[in-house]
Amino acid sequence: MNTSTDLFPGFAHHRVPVDDDVAIDALVGGTGDPLLLLHGHPQTRAIWHKVAARLAERHTVVLADLRGYGDSSKPAGLPDHSNYSKRAMARDQVRLMQTLGLDDFDILAHDRGARVAHRLAADHPERVGRMILLDVAPTLAMYEQVSREFATAYWHWFFLIQPAPLPERLIEADPAAYVREVIGRRGAGMAPFTTGALAEYERCMALPGAAHGVCEDYRAAAGIDLAHDRADRDAGRRIATPTLVLWGRDGVIEKCFRPLDEWRRVAQDARGEALPCGHYIAEEAPELLLEKATAFLGEARR
Repeated sequence: MNTSTDLFPGFAHHRVPVDDDVAIDALVGGTGDPLLLLHGHPQTRAIWHKVAARLAERHTVVLADLRGYGDSSKPAGLPDHSNYSKRAMARDQVRLMQTLGLDDFDILAHDRGARVAHRLAADHPERVGRMILLDVAPTLAMYEQVSREFATAYWHWFFLIQPAPLPERLIEADPAAYVREVIGRRGAGMAPFTTGALAEYERCMALPGAAHGVCEDYRAAAGIDLAHDRADRDAGRRIATPTLVLWGRDGVIEKCFRPLDEWRRVAQDARGEALPCGHYIAEEAPELLLEKATAFLGEARR
């Protein structure tokens, strides 16, 4: 049963087939310019519960669960993990928005969702007006600059890419503990997470296929996604979508990378800043996120 609707009163539930074996689960609310919100790991669309209602005052807000996450489909991964590539996951979201009658839209995306957004803007530039990415550097840059500090903090990157079924089996032994370990080890601990949102993350990680889905996401990121990103770099292709990058001043992205410099290498128009929070910006600093997002999205679209 889908219980995330309790966190988003007034939002309508949609389940949209986007591929032969995949349906994307989403909530839609508000009026105005379309805005697609994409979550990260090990979470779901519930991350937006502190900001969605305010965004819906000016936008038609679409809260989607990524393929492999939440209440969306979790197909078995292919040998090359291509059905969990960010290219495939971006295509899911394009088809979702088209089915909803929203052919072009803005994006606000966190963590894994920001990686999907990056690929969506690269592969479907005509669909995206503006894009806000939260607490990520480009995947290729992060893998090419692995340090001991980064690998220790982002241990799950290297755990989840191990061959099946080892990581799946360990996650499935105690899904709630896995969720709490990943989100609770950050600087803010468990304080940013409300009871309702945490219950959603734990419920969804325990769903059949969820452990496999999240592992396949990361396996794709360590393989086929890097090939796609290198192809763009080698061809000199850069994202044309105006992009706002926000990251946590107290997080790993700030400590281990130069996120704005990295995004400017792959995007023609990238700006941004560190915010006084950690990784989970939408839950740690919702008012500040709303301020920055509203100003950026309110600018004239190209």
